[in-house]
Amino acid sequence: MMEIEATISWKRQPHEAFSDQRYSRAHTWRFDGGAQVAASSSPHIVPLPYSEPAFVDPEEAYVASLSSCHMLVFLAIAARQGYVIDGYDDRATGVMEKNEQGRLYVSRVTLRPRVLYRGAAPDAATDHALHHQAHEQCFIANSVRTVVETVLQH
Repeated sequence: MMEIEATISWKRQPHEAFSDQRYSRAHTWRFDGGAQVAASSSPHIVPLPYSEPAFVDPEEAYVASLSSCHMLVFLAIAARQGYVIDGYDDRATGVMEKNEQGRLYVSRVTLRPRVLYRGAAPDAATDHALHHQAHEQCFIANSVRTVVETVLQH
């Protein structure tokens, strides 16, 4: 078993009444390795000035986590199979909509990996198979009910 920890910190500003719902949603994520991330609610959910659009929101982090996990597993699989990768970019997107109970959720995440191979690149079928294996082995994808699809970018 492995335990993962993150510390989330928020403080009300002295000028904020709080009960009127006019308070900043800006907060900080701290991780065990020392990284800190400025976070906030999405301005799509909580309007300005109570959200900080330059900060990471939980929905963006969710999409990024799925993309990052897929990439890390993909790189490991490709290396084991003898491929050399010089670069990997993904413009991942998530879709939020209401579920059957009328609650918002991230219903779909689309990964669009663009892989730059050094030397011999796999054919399209092999490339697809490598990404399929990465999806099957991604811890985050295995932890969620959101549909996660990969659309290869060449």
